[in-house]
Amino acid sequence: MPGGTDQTLRPFLWRAERMHPDVEIVSRTHDGIERYDYAEFGGRVARLANALDEAGISDDARIGTFCWNHHRHFETYFGVPDSGRQLHTINPLLPDEHIQFIVENASDELLFVDPSLLEKLAGAADPDAFASVGQFVVMGEQVPETDLDATDYESFIAGRSDEYDWPTLSEDRPAGMCYTSGTTGKPKGVEYTQQMLWSHTMATLTPQGLGLDDTDVVMPVVPMFHVNAWGMPFTATAAGAKHVYPGPSPDPADLAALIEEEGVTITAGVPTVWLGLLEYMNDNEVDLSSLEQVIIGGSAAPESVVRRFDELGVDVLHAWGMTEMSPIGSVARLKDGMDEWDDSDRYAKRAKQGLMVPGLEFKVIDEGGDEIEWDGEEFGELWVRGPWVTTEYFERPEANEEDFEDGWLKTGDVVSVDPDGYIEIVDRAKDVIKSGGEWISSVELENALMAHDDVSEATVVGVPHERWQERPVAFVVASEERESLKDELLDLVGEDYPKWWVPDDVLFIDEVPKTATGKFSKKDLREEYSDESLIAGKAPEEAAPESD
Repeated sequence: MPGGTDQTLRPFLWRAERMHPDVEIVSRTHDGIERYDYAEFGGRVARLANALDEAGISDDARIGTFCWNHHRHFETYFGVPDSGRQLHTINPLLPDEHIQFIVENASDELLFVDPSLLEKLAGAADPDAFASVGQFVVMGEQVPETDLDATDYESFIAGRSDEYDWPTLSEDRPAGMCYTSGTTGKPKGVEYTQQMLWSHTMATLTPQGLGLDDTDVVMPVVPMFHVNAWGMPFTATAAGAKHVYPGPSPDPADLAALIEEEGVTITAGVPTVWLGLLEYMNDNEVDLSSLEQVIIGGSAAPESVVRRFDELGVDVLHAWGMTEMSPIGSVARLKDGMDEWDDSDRYAKRAKQGLMVPGLEFKVIDEGGDEIEWDGEEFGELWVRGPWVTTEYFERPEANEEDFEDGWLKTGDVVSVDPDGYIEIVDRAKDVIKSGGEWISSVELENALMAHDDVSEATVVGVPHERWQERPVAFVVASEERESLKDELLDLVGEDYPKWWVPDDVLFIDEVPKTATGKFSKKDLREEYSDESLIAGKAPEEAAPESD
């Protein structure tokens, strides 16, 4: 392309600095609330870029961040990629061996780390795996006692110019990097080019995406290390919106206070975050009058959560995406005229993963290799392609051969599509339960169980069964563990599903195990309950017929 026409992140920073210089960026940090505006933010970003140059960091280096959601982390979102380097956000909740693999695989030259995560990173800092890392920078004004040779962030950027000669970059230049959580093996690296992040930002700005504008106050609770906080820091900057960052390990009281005091209009996170906030509100006065929208992703939102927010005048927006998709793919917005439908029909649509955002294409392939009908009944694996969808993993040829075909990403999600084009995830391909030769959707059972008012979390896994191959077992976190509740839950499922779908047992647990990205970890439960003798119930007589 001719110079100056490539699609990069630089114009978003330029626009925010010059057209919205007085708009605030608010950050909850280890030291309290800090606030400044886009004008000061732009200067600090330039100082960061100059500091990287003067530290001798390669002009195309990968730079890792090991941080929570705060303003210094946000500064790296532009200071690193706008200077031509690649921002590699690392999930600090991963096991040490995964962190070692990720840093070694990415060859990070510098790591930014939060004070509260310094001990965790030092414990993972194997000399061989971290051989590429020449410098550690602690996100604060001082360095806690540590075995790492580190400097503090404020000293790192101190005395640098607040102006920078930003290079002209190609849209194909790598700008970001994130690794999958690696629940089925080593994490897989996904690189984001300048163009991928630009196009993802533009799509999420649309009304069919997230629809942000300069009247919004945006608080991403989803971690900034998890696919760039779903791209919200870039989208909010492009829109000229106010940012609010909740900092390290915010609890419901922290989130409630930030919403009230900063006038948050839109926020995003996994369902467990909002379950916690709603539970906190049962015993505390919380003013959510500014809040207009909660974006929920990662896993399905319980209908009880959606209805409670509706009662509070807050719209819940269900979204779906993947690390490989930068990440947003679909959003469950109602089409024109659907607002007039009755409650049950509207809730049914909003509970789905929704409509693909403008710019993406998809198809659904059944086991025979054919595309399914959009009838809401047939299902198959979802394939996606588009300008912000990766076409390969970083240095993983075996995974590339398995997960990509002719430019399509094979998502591994099993879905149906209704006649209106709304996608509904039936299951992850590896989580579908096969009983007697027929498929059972664990996701549908989980949604049914979480519709009960006394259930805060529920997951369903397939446990080996001598006759039926697998049988579903439910694991439930309940406000009150009583024997009658088990019967109520089984009856609840039986109202809408055939008897052979009803779980063989309901086991009450304190908490559903989570992956490093906050999703339910069925792998852990499968390993713990792999013996069918642990199941109290038996498969019903009306179980699915065995395959021929």
